[in-house]
Amino acid sequence: MKKIFFTSAITASALFASIAVAQNVETLRGVGVDEPIAVEDVFHQDESRFTRNYRQQPPLIPHSVDQYQIDLKANRCLSCHDWTNAGERKAPTLSMTHYQDREGNQLDTVAGTRWFCNQCHVPQADAPELVENIFEPSN
Repeated sequence: MKKIFFTSAITASALFASIAVAQNVETLRGVGVDEPIAVEDVFHQDESRFTRNYRQQPPLIPHSVDQYQIDLKANRCLSCHDWTNAGERKAPTLSMTHYQDREGNQLDTVAGTRWFCNQCHVPQADAPELVENIFEPSN
């Protein structure tokens, strides 16, 4: 009985202490935790395609992929870009290299080594550079 009372007392005091501390919490944004703030649009996705800067550069994705499921069981990219769907969806087809295994054998489905599209392909965005870029594209 004493153990339950002691545990309850400690829990209650910790709860009251956390409530007192939470009332004085200030975020890094400088506003209260429960106050909504407007976030300025720093970058946006461009409707036109960016040009590639070097030979065999993976193409950039010209649309948002924020809600895309890409895991061991599903790959939403393939609902448009797989060779079976690309024609009716008017989407670019995957390169035939995506349908080859490590030994170069042709497959009917995307190879496991090419399943996770976002390993190589990223959404294009007109975002500010975080560091100076001195890369010069090959011609």
